Amino acid sequence: MQRQAIPATIEQVKGNLFLFFRRILEMEKPLVLCTEVQKAYTEFAPCLEQPCAKMEVLIGSIQEVIVYAPQLYCALRVDIGKWLYVAFDLDSLQYTVVRKSVFLSFKEQLVGRAARGEWRLRLDVEPFNQDFPKVQDARDIGNGIEYLNRHLIDFFADRESELEHLLEFLTLHRYNGMPLMVSPRIKDVAALRQSVEQALEKLRQWEPQTLYDDIAHELQALGFERGWGRSVERIRTTMGLLQDILRKPDSPATIEHFLSQVPMIFRVLIVSPHGFFGQSKVLGYPDTGGQVVYILDQVRALEARMRANVHEQGIDIEPEIVVLTRLIPEAQGTTCDQREEQIWGTHNARILRVPFRDDHGEVIPHWISRFHIWPHLERFAFDAITEIRGAMGGRPDLIIGNYSDGNLVATLISQTLKVTQCTIAHALEKSKYLYSDLYWEDNEEDYHFSIQYTADLIGMNSADFIISSTYQEIAGSPTGIGQYESYKTFTLPGLYQVVNGIDVYDTKFNIISPGANEEVFFPYTRSERRLHALHPEIEALICGEPDSVSRGRLLDPAKPIIFSIARLDRVKNLTGLARWFAASDEMRQHANLVLIAGHVDKANSRDEEERAQIDIMHGIFDQYALDGSARWLGIQLEKQMTGELYRYIADGRGIFVQPALFEAFGLTVIEAMATGLPVFATTFGGPLEIIRHGESGFHIDPTDDEASTAVIVDFLRESARNPASWDAISRSAIARVEEKYNWPHYVERLMTLAKVYGFWKHMTKKDREEIRRYIEMFYGLMYRPLVQRFMTGPGQQ
Repeated sequence: MQRQAIPATIEQVKGNLFLFFRRILEMEKPLVLCTEVQKAYTEFAPCLEQPCAKMEVLIGSIQEVIVYAPQLYCALRVDIGKWLYVAFDLDSLQYTVVRKSVFLSFKEQLVGRAARGEWRLRLDVEPFNQDFPKVQDARDIGNGIEYLNRHLIDFFADRESELEHLLEFLTLHRYNGMPLMVSPRIKDVAALRQSVEQALEKLRQWEPQTLYDDIAHELQALGFERGWGRSVERIRTTMGLLQDILRKPDSPATIEHFLSQVPMIFRVLIVSPHGFFGQSKVLGYPDTGGQVVYILDQVRALEARMRANVHEQGIDIEPEIVVLTRLIPEAQGTTCDQREEQIWGTHNARILRVPFRDDHGEVIPHWISRFHIWPHLERFAFDAITEIRGAMGGRPDLIIGNYSDGNLVATLISQTLKVTQCTIAHALEKSKYLYSDLYWEDNEEDYHFSIQYTADLIGMNSADFIISSTYQEIAGSPTGIGQYESYKTFTLPGLYQVVNGIDVYDTKFNIISPGANEEVFFPYTRSERRLHALHPEIEALICGEPDSVSRGRLLDPAKPIIFSIARLDRVKNLTGLARWFAASDEMRQHANLVLIAGHVDKANSRDEEERAQIDIMHGIFDQYALDGSARWLGIQLEKQMTGELYRYIADGRGIFVQPALFEAFGLTVIEAMATGLPVFATTFGGPLEIIRHGESGFHIDPTDDEASTAVIVDFLRESARNPASWDAISRSAIARVEEKYNWPHYVERLMTLAKVYGFWKHMTKKDREEIRRYIEMFYGLMYRPLVQRFMTGPGQQ
């Protein structure tokens, strides 16, 4: 429903609408959620004389209702990323559109923290972005680079002066003092045009495979250095693209293609401070999971692409990637106490670990939860700058931040070093914890969401571009709010209001889905690649006797296995899966349950949320006597072992279930699918896009135990009756991953994004100064005081 159509729609259904709102009043709840509104309308609709489609659409747009009888304040999501706030008075039967800040102020009153008067802190970045290009259609959200390229066409078509910026950009390119692309002897755009034409004429005289070194003196005489290509064929292509731009390009693809050819990215810094970041024996430790796998796979694929790029560009340079994380002296058997660690399978990529230090400069030896590391990040960032310069021999060309903490550190480093910054959220906690913004004080001691959400806003608005794994991560769906969209407008009562925190139509958003490591996660049918030597160890894991790191023994190991692997926390919901299995006689009749999650003995865990889940899991095992049909392993597996375990379970016609209450992407989902396991995964988050329901897997609603159980049982029953149905899902899952989720495509797009946005940053550097200063002020006036309060308050860790 269009925003401008709302008033007319309200007028048309006004009588019935106010009758329905009286139902809302009768709930006697100060805050009514969208699900409750929908349920109430379902009960109310039969009372209407005839169905009313317009009213149904209007009610469907209501996301929440604040009740101050006889007034109702409604937040309407009229389209993806577009909101309207309307106040209804049930006594006068009148309504009015209200400002966001007014709605937020009434919301604050729910917790008794409304500020007095109009003077309060409000964050609004929209004025700084008014003159920048925006995506126009909600369907195109996440394709920001395409709109940026169109905008660049307008720049070059209408303003000759912008071509001077392009010349300056090309002339600045150097690596360790070595000139690249264009030498200073080309003084202006006219000279550049002439030199390009002369160079192309000369290049036509040479064979396509002739190397740059054979014609270097002729090109250098015209003002062209290395970097255009290793061969004449590549040089012709790159210079031809530049010639098209100088002649006023008519296709956005021309600009993107040209910039993708420019040698710009040789050193990449990837930031991920929290958890135990290592290459082995870390998965399953607190705060350590899919993000580590994602980054290591990303590094290997990225380095391979960077090496191929510099070779094709005719430059003899060894690209470099550094993953910056935290050094933890009390490493608990991991390598997290090593300052540097070479990344396996790479030539020049390594992990660089920098310690956290206290106020006295002493190294903090122990692990700290991701919810409690905020006081250490600023010092960590600036300590790391010195280490980075030494390790990389200069500043990086691109910084990629990961998660809230990594993106804050990436912001501090990139703003200091003036480097292009990429943000990857992985997960935004605000979407996981219902009304964690409104009731932030209730969660402050355990989670410190006030600091985290402030850091998120800083990272999002400082980034030059943002990578999302899925569309829904940015914008949700017509019926559900996206993770980033949830940062558009909200309040932290008593601290500040966010009037415009992030705009999902911003061109900085781009969707690139990661892949499964095909060297590890390949189909179970490829027998020649299988790691058969691991099978005795896998059989011992699955069928062994209970011990200090396991519980349960499978009395009938011939049954198919329902398998899941994840951290043991509330959101991952493995205790929910155990409960479904325990409560379903038919599921237990058809299959066994195997879980790899956290610790079995809570004495070995230092994470409070995990400890609570351990108690719940033991309670389920005890209550339902699961020890003969379920096995729970509190272990960490090497990746090769994990891949072969998936395939081993597929050999036995098992399935993989990912029951998370919310999953930002779902790396384990594509890993399991890649091996051929039929997958059942949450409908909340990335798996909704990864899986085509009933074709390459199944969606389940983790909030509906009965329905989720039914989906799993139906498949187990059908595959037992008709094995071809299991085969069909398995084949489709493999094909889906091979088609859409692969690392070569991911890193190719990442490199192109880094170059296009790096160029855009150069073109608009003066225009972005204002928002940078604004975010710096927000950091100083809000983030630092929140951290200081944390350090002196009861939540200090």
